[in-house]
Amino acid sequence: MERHILMVFPHPDDEAFGTAGFIVKQTKQGVPVTYACATLGEMGRNMGKPFFANRETLPGIRKKELEDACKVMGIQDLRMLGFRDKTLEFEEEGKLSSSVEEIINEINPSLVITFYPGHGVHPDHDATGAAVIDALSRIPAQKRPTVYCKAITKDVFEVLGKPDVVVDVSDVLDTKIAAMEAHRSQTEGLLSRMKDNLNSADSDIMGWLKKESFWIYKW
Repeated sequence: MERHILMVFPHPDDEAFGTAGFIVKQTKQGVPVTYACATLGEMGRNMGKPFFANRETLPGIRKKELEDACKVMGIQDLRMLGFRDKTLEFEEEGKLSSSVEEIINEINPSLVITFYPGHGVHPDHDATGAAVIDALSRIPAQKRPTVYCKAITKDVFEVLGKPDVVVDVSDVLDTKIAAMEAHRSQTEGLLSRMKDNLNSADSDIMGWLKKESFWIYKW
């Protein structure tokens, strides 16, 4: 059993699709989870379907959605780091990694989850993953926590090979979907389009949702 898990992602909802099931399984066992979310995703293009947000109201809405999703997942320690969406790659060097390092020093996690640098498909994803690795690199190798990385680039299997960890989350799938639904402004339209497939146990989408894959960062 993990001592403490630290999850670091740039946007609200980054955790929902690829890690929510794993996190729910952990919190159900009593493992404490800290989620450090770098931004509020305030520059996101989705405003709900039908629209219920606008550029002014979206930050507050996404903050509430993030809090609701954390409640669904059983996460009691949510840290909002206050960086601006779509600008992480331009932040002052070391600023994000220093924020992450402070949390690492405070909670001493045994497992850290983030994006694999270079395999996040979005500049914020890669900047966050790189910042986490930079923060962890300051810890002596023998004391570093394990790092589970999400990797979603098209060439990930060619570059990184098969995932090191594949978790079957079918037993908590309803809770995972509820966490996705909590991010209503971003997922309502998508989940509506997925509805027929979600009701088919043999669909590719169901197979994807039931399995969560991670690559262990190789130092």
